[in-house]
Amino acid sequence: MAGLNLHSVLVTGANQEIGLELIKQLLGSSNPPEWVFAACQDPAGERMQELQNLTAKHPNLVMVALEVTAPASIKAAAARVEAHLKGSGLNLPVNNAGIQKLNRLESETPEDMALVYVTNVTGPLLVSQAFLPLLKQAAQGSPQTGLSCSKAAIVNMSSEAGSIQNLYLWHLGQVISFCCSKAALNMLTKCQSLGYGGDWILNVTVHPGWVQTDMGNSDSIHAWKG
Repeated sequence: MAGLNLHSVLVTGANQEIGLELIKQLLGSSNPPEWVFAACQDPAGERMQELQNLTAKHPNLVMVALEVTAPASIKAAAARVEAHLKGSGLNLPVNNAGIQKLNRLESETPEDMALVYVTNVTGPLLVSQAFLPLLKQAAQGSPQTGLSCSKAAIVNMSSEAGSIQNLYLWHLGQVISFCCSKAALNMLTKCQSLGYGGDWILNVTVHPGWVQTDMGNSDSIHAWKG
């Protein structure tokens, strides 16, 4: 975080796990953004207390309702963020929200495949589309040259599970829909880099490594596998 110089950043899935920790790191940095938008399904729902406490302490933190599988919710979130930014643009949306279903190859279902794909791939696509005008504003208004997260960038939270060469989750329980969705997310990011690079918007995927979360809990995966 130390090398970033951000005016504004938005994180989806911000109420727990990796998303919540990103919010904490941004707020606690030596040069915090002027605006940090914590996007989550229901800001007034369960498991929101910690994020609500942070909002009370940090006037630059704004909670935004955003359901990545609902286009209307995404558009409403973009409009609210735009109202806060007042023409300055959004530097950095982090597409962090994601889900997984613990299914093997022989037990995978169309319903789970569709739900995981729409959350992990279509969601980041729609979020990026909705916030693209604000990203272009940030890029055009930045004095920096080249591509940079401090200028304008889309960060998609991927996983090594999406690697076709190194499919390590196969030995931990397969997790078919999650692996397929992250491979597709990697391709989406490549397409975004080709489509948005001309507007000086950086597009990257991030593999955070194995993180001890509800989704990435090794004990739960091994228990399910065994």
